[in-house]
Amino acid sequence: MSLSIAIQMDPIGSIDIAGDTSFALGLEAQSRGHALWYYSPDRLSLNEGRVEAVGQSLTLRDVKGDHFETGSMEQRALSDFDVILMRQDPPFDMNYITATHLLEMLPPATMVVNNPAEVRNAPEKLLVTLFLDLMPPTLISRDTETIRAFRDTHRDIIVKPLFGNGGAGVFRLRPDDENFSSLLEMFFAGSREPVMVQAYLPAVRLGDKRIILVDGDPIGAVNRVPGAGEARSNLHVGGTAMASELTARDQEICARIGPELRRRGLTFVGIDVIGGYLTEINVTSPTGIREIRRLSGIDIAALTWDAIERLRGTYASNGIVR
Repeated sequence: MSLSIAIQMDPIGSIDIAGDTSFALGLEAQSRGHALWYYSPDRLSLNEGRVEAVGQSLTLRDVKGDHFETGSMEQRALSDFDVILMRQDPPFDMNYITATHLLEMLPPATMVVNNPAEVRNAPEKLLVTLFLDLMPPTLISRDTETIRAFRDTHRDIIVKPLFGNGGAGVFRLRPDDENFSSLLEMFFAGSREPVMVQAYLPAVRLGDKRIILVDGDPIGAVNRVPGAGEARSNLHVGGTAMASELTARDQEICARIGPELRRRGLTFVGIDVIGGYLTEINVTSPTGIREIRRLSGIDIAALTWDAIERLRGTYASNGIVR
């Protein structure tokens, strides 16, 4: 059966198709005969109770520099679509949160991936704290003295924005680093949010593993190894993608969190594991499937659409009805 698919994402013209997960998911949907339509988050509206967007029909090609073609702009009710892929990148700010509220108003016949209510309720650096025994020592706070005491205990720490993404604003502070106070001043001057502070894991030098789960089941992984002199392993800040398999510890972590992801309707999720510790559960716009396909041959885009086609009708836009 051909489905009508709307993709809510950042500008299609600016993506790097070599590593873009939204592109891979759209390409697979298109190959199955599903019709694609695309709009950016700023074109989403609630108009007299009707959730609608201004967007364009979309055709994708796996050709660098010539990867898409769009139709003319039109305004459509999102309830016209069978599936909405909510794929814009964070920051997870009030604009992002508002989008989840609007998509939550869609009727049950329209499946939103991921469930917008749970995307709102389970941001990556907070959902993970439900599984503290799987994590490294972690603090979420904006109280300077509490953060200082955590640093005194764990010495070598990582400080990062609570709602950031892509490695932006992530700092490693060694025990003798004199920038501690200045760094926190900078964070808190620009935001009223707490920060996440974690004990530094030396195993990150061997890689930060991204594992993709589809409907709660682990499907594949890629190891992201930081460059020399860099604490971050994110691919777009210089990390190197390397083939990786799931270890027994990875399977244990996924077995613990999978039922919770499934219960919440979080169909497409990426988790980060360093040295056997779970550090984040990414539900907003997880990436990595192009690298996994290239390095390990696992077609996660195909398996994701298998799941969406199977689950459609059992997940409502505003909750789970299966």
